[in-house]
Amino acid sequence: MSAPPRVLTVAGSDSGGGAGIQADLKTMLALGVHGMSVVTAVTAQNSLGVQGAWPLPVEAVRAQYRSVVDDIGVQAVKTGMLASAELVEAVAELIAGTDAPAVIDPVGVSKHGDSLLASSALDSVRTKLLPVATVATPNLDEVAQLTGVRVESEEQLRRAAAAVLAYGPRWVLIKGGHLPGDAVDLLTDGAEEHWLRAPRHDNRHTHGTGCTLASAIASGLAKGLPVPEAVAAAKEYVTGAIEAGFALGGGIGPVDHGWRFRADV
Repeated sequence: MSAPPRVLTVAGSDSGGGAGIQADLKTMLALGVHGMSVVTAVTAQNSLGVQGAWPLPVEAVRAQYRSVVDDIGVQAVKTGMLASAELVEAVAELIAGTDAPAVIDPVGVSKHGDSLLASSALDSVRTKLLPVATVATPNLDEVAQLTGVRVESEEQLRRAAAAVLAYGPRWVLIKGGHLPGDAVDLLTDGAEEHWLRAPRHDNRHTHGTGCTLASAIASGLAKGLPVPEAVAAAKEYVTGAIEAGFALGGGIGPVDHGWRFRADV
């Protein structure tokens, strides 16, 4: 039996299992690809927030990456929490030397508002990481953090996309989930535009949404889908995961990465 497509996540560990590496690997399993991981940071995290975060040394991150890519190979790479400028620059260099599409989720803060990226790393994200992205997937807070553009209406999503594309990613997916009304995202490469709409589900348990979406996109790219098709399939998957999100602990619970399996029961 041949191996399934392989996707490598380069991200932080979420001890509560709702986001980060744990969410990435669950998403990849659900979508039929083989998930592999490079841990960039360890967090003490639960449904209430992030109680602590400890970045790994750059040499440990580089060694993990080389170990996987040089032996097993990858069909797509996805990044999440990178914490520091040194880690951002090291990961950008590694991705630039890898012949595979890269989905860059420029994680700045957690679902609970806890900072996951040093302010000193923002320029490295702009100048080193975004230029190696096949698809960048910022939410509106991350757009504001990176570009200064603040989006308050659907019409302003184009301006946000242009501001992010100026840093060099091939495509950008501006996630408009924080706007009122339906969950509307804009995918564009500066020439094509794809508007993705989904109903907004009345469910507060949405921890891990961004990690899940980016991992789902990477899974689609690893299967050979064009970017618009990979993003559309990922949007459908994450919408179902949000709808099925469940309470866990005393705060915000996770999306349900296995919702399709349970829907078939």
